Amino acid sequence: MKISLIAGARPNFMKIAPLARALSDAGIQPRIIHTGQHYDARMSETFFRELNIPDPDVNLGVGSGTHVWQISETMRCLELEFTENRPDAVLVVGDVNSTLAAALTATKLGIRVGHVEAGLRSLDRSMPEEINRVVTDSVSDWLFTSEPSAEDNLRREGVAPERIHPVGNVMIDTLRSHLDSAKAMRRHEKLGLKAGSYAVLTLHRPSNVDRPEQLESIMRAVHRVSGQLPVVFPIHPRTESRIRQFGFLDRDELNGFTSIEPQGYLAMLSLMESSRFVLTDSGGIQEETTALRVPCLTLRENTERPVTIDLGSNQLVGSRTEDILAAVQRILDGPTRIGRVPESWDGRTAERIARLLEDLVQP
Repeated sequence: MKISLIAGARPNFMKIAPLARALSDAGIQPRIIHTGQHYDARMSETFFRELNIPDPDVNLGVGSGTHVWQISETMRCLELEFTENRPDAVLVVGDVNSTLAAALTATKLGIRVGHVEAGLRSLDRSMPEEINRVVTDSVSDWLFTSEPSAEDNLRREGVAPERIHPVGNVMIDTLRSHLDSAKAMRRHEKLGLKAGSYAVLTLHRPSNVDRPEQLESIMRAVHRVSGQLPVVFPIHPRTESRIRQFGFLDRDELNGFTSIEPQGYLAMLSLMESSRFVLTDSGGIQEETTALRVPCLTLRENTERPVTIDLGSNQLVGSRTEDILAAVQRILDGPTRIGRVPESWDGRTAERIARLLEDLVQP
């Protein structure tokens, strides 16, 4: 049995690592296809090395561009790949452009598709990821879900029950298997920080960083938070560009953070695990902080991962300065570890998916 496993950007790498191992252990031959959507070769190689992912069987090298161009170019390359190396099924993960492109291409070629992390919905169609999720789910044969809301969403959209498979969160498989190594790095100490006495900030969504008034409101809150404890900011190149473009570097009231370069997986996990709390607009970090039970403030008005709020350590705070500051104060007045880890986030999700595929895929 041959299954093509699609990875395009950093959020995918943490998800395909346990899947590649579990498929191999089950006697299924995975063919790892790196679309090259994430085109920073150094960071890409770092993730593959740290997560012990086998070298990709092929790298399509698609690179950057508009969403439409990136999806269409990935589809063009994948049509050639799937024609020359036709798999029994294609497994896609998450909600990046490569996920959608692979699902559409495989479906057009009559190849069955499984979507890992299916059914998540923010109900915000202005998010490119939301369009990717909805369309990918609509064409996929098997929908592997990570939380109850995903199953509810799919049923509400009329998906047949036999296509839905609750399995858990594959990204937490990676977190659990690498947590000890991440803790041993003690990344905070290399930055001169004390465990539990600093915050971590990540910021990359266009809705936050492309709007000057929104980004200014967030950065003003970060500056005031930095008066209470250091704020470490592994800064996304796009975000750094916008901060410079808007002239924020010249304004002291918007510069309370300690900027560091984007981190590898282990270093970032190490920083989050030892932090007092995390400020983010990332979906994956909402899940990782829930697994770590580290307080998380999500700088958005919505989330496609409501279980991180219902059970976990996450709360939505938006982008208004005063709302962020009020939420930070509540965290500082409370316990250092909060929430519960969803029961199915047990580190065995990839194994469950591999077992299901043994029955679902007939070569």
